[in-house]
Amino acid sequence: MEMNSPAPPCTQDHICWGAHASHPDRHRLEVDSLSVYYGSFLALNGISFSIRQGEAVGFLGVNGAGKSTTMNILTGYLSASDGEVVIDGVDILTEPLKAKAKIGYLPEQPPLYPEMTVQEYLDFAAELKGIKKKADRKEQVRKAARRTGLEEVLPRLIRSLSKGYRQRVGIAQALLGAPQLIILDEPTVGLDPAQVIEIRRLIRELGKSHTVILSSHILSEVQAVCSQVLILSKGHLVAVGAPEQLAEKLNPGSRLRATALGGGKTVLKAVGSIPGIRKVEIESEADGQVTFTAESADASDRRAEVSRALSQAGCTVLALAAENRTLEEVFLALTENESETPSDEGEEKTE
Repeated sequence: MEMNSPAPPCTQDHICWGAHASHPDRHRLEVDSLSVYYGSFLALNGISFSIRQGEAVGFLGVNGAGKSTTMNILTGYLSASDGEVVIDGVDILTEPLKAKAKIGYLPEQPPLYPEMTVQEYLDFAAELKGIKKKADRKEQVRKAARRTGLEEVLPRLIRSLSKGYRQRVGIAQALLGAPQLIILDEPTVGLDPAQVIEIRRLIRELGKSHTVILSSHILSEVQAVCSQVLILSKGHLVAVGAPEQLAEKLNPGSRLRATALGGGKTVLKAVGSIPGIRKVEIESEADGQVTFTAESADASDRRAEVSRALSQAGCTVLALAAENRTLEEVFLALTENESETPSDEGEEKTE
């Protein structure tokens, strides 16, 4: 979608397609007409969005879509060619130091010092963030450690910690200074399943009191943690909204998944003959059981009709449920014509 084209007003469910969101709630982050050129290459093309206070938002895009460029601008590491970024009322382009004080950032590789204890590192990070008084730093570290579950490991060397706990240390340093906006870049990469669950739980808790931007290639993670997503494609912001709302906007029909006793041809004929069913696909067929999906042209619930048609065809229904489209399907639909490249254009130039 071209970002410069007129955009429809936001609806009550807060879906905005490439538009600058306008809600009565206070915005912690406002991005307006942001563009970036690397030479003659346009990496970001006038993207605009707003994120409200106390909202966890997933930031998605294939490599080369402009995601890393946007993250670098939001965190103050890169200047934009045009547009503005306002964090809690402060323009990061004109008042970078004041704006950065409102940001907590966890890069994909947390800048940890393994020879330090957790306590020493967090105290050091707090001092770097301008917390000069020792008593204030101690209180900030205590609060961050409590929120991230680090209280028992404060005396330990960082090198002795598991990767899950090192990620917690990285998140704790992002919390120092009471930032309004927290940006987390791939926070669960390399963690085991138990650690992933714990970090996701922590991010959900942070989202209740902070504005959180989560950049991740794990779409199921974004869907589990975030209430809203932003999807970039070829430097354009192509979608903003809740995953299920975006799915409905992309494809207003409904879908169900079912398993029945019978043959695939019989199932296809029986279900495909139902008025309003536009597509039936067999997912698996083995041992006399068929699992399939059926899509409708509208949002009507056709489970009763499907069950009746299968029964009349001599097929016993074993399972039948309505199914929401996944964030992965939405993402692929919006970026299907975009080939993945090794990195954002110009990313190496900014390192």
